[in-house]
Amino acid sequence: MRRLCAFCGSRVGAEPDFVAAAQSLGRSLVINGCALVYGGGCGGMMGAVADAVLEAGGEVIGVVPAGLFGDEHVHTGLSELKEVGSMAERKALMTELSDGFVTLPGGLGTLDELFEMWAYAQIGLQAHPLGLLNTLGYYDHLLAFLDSTVANGYVDDRYRHLLIVDNHPDRLVQRL
Repeated sequence: MRRLCAFCGSRVGAEPDFVAAAQSLGRSLVINGCALVYGGGCGGMMGAVADAVLEAGGEVIGVVPAGLFGDEHVHTGLSELKEVGSMAERKALMTELSDGFVTLPGGLGTLDELFEMWAYAQIGLQAHPLGLLNTLGYYDHLLAFLDSTVANGYVDDRYRHLLIVDNHPDRLVQRL
């Protein structure tokens, strides 16, 4: 079974459509025969996508840094929960367990995870597909900036296009 890693916020965000898209993505993972790997949280976008996978009968593997967030933030109903010693170990294990990555709306931690995997792809340390779920155009400004990095000669176009962008969860999962 393929495993897709979801990077997303521990908060739900300002738009109900963000949560609906996370739930849709979770159901799509199961329909397309994929398990979910993610940060192990029970709230926000993380909880929404994990709960949707579980409700659809899928497998969910959470990876949490031991003691960092407290037990009240850790999802207790997962197929498997792995504890690691640090945030760096968390990202490393999530990478090791995954066959691809999808980024949903989120904040700084979400962007950190996306950009680390993207930079690793650029230098050949990982070769799995990278997806961006652009719900309600959440990432439009970021995408415009990334296009600017290409136009200004800081990023090669071939690396910019490693990121598969879509606003429809099911189509994005299929493209990945």
